[in-house]
Amino acid sequence: MNNLLNVGFRQQAIFIPTKAMKAERKNIAETTAVLIANLSKLGFGVSEDLLVALNNVMPVYQLTVLETAKTIVGVNKNWTPLVKGWDTPTGESFVDHIMTFFANAFQAKGTKLQCGHIIPAGTFPLERYNGCPFCGTPFEFGKIENYNQGNKFKILELWTEKEANEFLKDLLMSKTALDATQADSLKLLLKELEIPDVKIAMKETLMLVIDIFAENNEPQKAQSLFGSPTDILRHLWFKHTGFLQILEPKTIVKRKAKNAAHIAKPLDKSAVEKLGASDELKLKYGRKESMRVATWLNGLTMDVEKMCEVMHPKRQMWVRFIRALRLPEYAKREGFEKLKELLDKFYNEDYTVWQGHVNQYRLRAEAENTFNLLKQRPGMFARSLFANMLWFGSEDTIAAFAEVVDKVPARLVFTLNMYADNYFNKQNRRMVKPLGGVAKNIPANSLLRLYDDAQISAMKEAIEDLTLLAMKKRFATIENKNKTIFIDPMLFKIPLSIGDRSESVQDLPSALMGTRFEVEGDAVRLFMQWGNGLPAQHMDMDLSCHIAYDTKTEFCSYYNLVTTGCKHSGDIRSIPEKIGTAEYIEITVSELKNAGAKYVTFTSNAYSNGSISPNMVVGWMNSKHPMKISERTGVAYDPSCVQHQVRIVSTLTKGLVFGVLDVERSEVIWLELPFGGQLVNNLDIRNIELLLQKLNSKLSIGNLLTLKAEAQDLKIVETENADENYTREWARNTAAVTKLLVD
Repeated sequence: MNNLLNVGFRQQAIFIPTKAMKAERKNIAETTAVLIANLSKLGFGVSEDLLVALNNVMPVYQLTVLETAKTIVGVNKNWTPLVKGWDTPTGESFVDHIMTFFANAFQAKGTKLQCGHIIPAGTFPLERYNGCPFCGTPFEFGKIENYNQGNKFKILELWTEKEANEFLKDLLMSKTALDATQADSLKLLLKELEIPDVKIAMKETLMLVIDIFAENNEPQKAQSLFGSPTDILRHLWFKHTGFLQILEPKTIVKRKAKNAAHIAKPLDKSAVEKLGASDELKLKYGRKESMRVATWLNGLTMDVEKMCEVMHPKRQMWVRFIRALRLPEYAKREGFEKLKELLDKFYNEDYTVWQGHVNQYRLRAEAENTFNLLKQRPGMFARSLFANMLWFGSEDTIAAFAEVVDKVPARLVFTLNMYADNYFNKQNRRMVKPLGGVAKNIPANSLLRLYDDAQISAMKEAIEDLTLLAMKKRFATIENKNKTIFIDPMLFKIPLSIGDRSESVQDLPSALMGTRFEVEGDAVRLFMQWGNGLPAQHMDMDLSCHIAYDTKTEFCSYYNLVTTGCKHSGDIRSIPEKIGTAEYIEITVSELKNAGAKYVTFTSNAYSNGSISPNMVVGWMNSKHPMKISERTGVAYDPSCVQHQVRIVSTLTKGLVFGVLDVERSEVIWLELPFGGQLVNNLDIRNIELLLQKLNSKLSIGNLLTLKAEAQDLKIVETENADENYTREWARNTAAVTKLLVD
């Protein structure tokens, strides 16, 4: 039942099963009052329906709800930083570290700490520290002292089996790839609920369902879900690596090796990690697994030559899997004739590749033949539309694409509309994120220089006109007897969830990347907690921020604890036993405004070898009223003030941007951008600017609903008693929002 509670909290709700209910009470029970009071300390309020339901459940379930809420907000974790009352700087300097280094090298006089380091007199003020200021090992731990400083509650709604099952259906039918939060929620729901009979829209979602069948030893049910060899390869790779996308082995090895690199050459473990990562990716299967895969491949309904063509782009991976699964052995058995034919054709390369013909005609500048092939696969036509417009000319390309635009998935149609302005710009660099890689910025397509500004402007207009017309036509074909529609103004600030999937899990109410959060007070407090549940060890993670001005940049990090408008709580380099540790940065918005700062970028990095610590939690707090910092312990965490937080689950992330403060607007933009390197200095700030530009170019949910209203002749009203109501609460279920992407 905890799985359903966890998923419910992500949707700003509490799941209450029917069987947990007992006789209805008219008065609020004492246990219910205690539960509500404790939830309010954590920053949660409850709706009237939820209050009634909670009052009718057994006390044991109320206790389960409270413990789940505490786990989600991290009440039982250690939130003690290195410095007590760190809002008042300790005055430590680089000289203190040098003097302490020599004092330990020559065993000079001073205070010897638990870690063994000697702190000479006149250096660090030890009474201000919870641990060793030299090596960053914590010794003293405190509890959260300040609760209920937040001025806004997250109002929780009631979730029953009905809502849980509807949410499961929405996830399965989502027309965009699930982000890490949605994928994790789907896994949890599939463990508790029956799989509904719905059409699964995305291949990655399909893998999670197939995984359940595989775990339950029901391969025959999985067989009906496989449409091509690529689906089988994706499933095998997901089981082997945990990645829902097919990341090339060399990409994984390269990322892990780079993550193990170190500024200090003696500590560089990249060569060792490269060998270790290669060993981890070696394939080994037993007879049972081999027989299962052989049966799946043999049972596919796809034509053999088509199967070979589909397998071709991942030929090297397929060769490895064929050998590891001993498929040639099974191909000799009676009943596996199709598998035998497949392997013969694949090994002898006795097949043609569609993409090869497209490339051949394209290089020959044979527009008609190229377009005829692309029309066979509208999705591929859409993905290559911009490049083909520059290669063959806008008029012919658009005319050919218009013939098949109605067959293109809506998510691709909107993507074309959103990114045309960025692509067709001679001076504009573009931010791209290769599969399995980190963000990079690349120059504009060199072919743009062949066209003048008027021609480029005409290309953008042609794409926008065609895509908007296509979507209006799709909405218009849907019969709608409603007359009025309400669109929450906040939906115009939330971009559509297309293309930028998040790789971190949001355990608190989730938000789409690009969502803007208002800073109501004068302070934003960043926090980072890591190491919970792990044994005591050296594990150096760094919380930092990058401050951008018009003519300069500044950093607040472990090497620069105090800078204009920012204060750091101190650098912790080792984690204590099981409870983890924390770092903070206090950002004063008014001070940054007065100094002329434009943006403050929030980052976390793994300074230690390897990637960011598993289940690290990063986020920020915000309150209309001042937030206290404990002078006794320095604990500055208050769950009621948390505006947004994420939990890192990616195993390849070395550095992560998790938010940007727009100083002038006093808004925090939630975004996620992985980057390489041990320090915040390794962040290319141009990538942030390009990502913000990309997010700003996205169509908002409000804009899409306005398009729907125009196409279906709905009157937009300003009150929620319309025939169709689209609120911020509705948009929280991002999978349900994708129903607007009409195919």
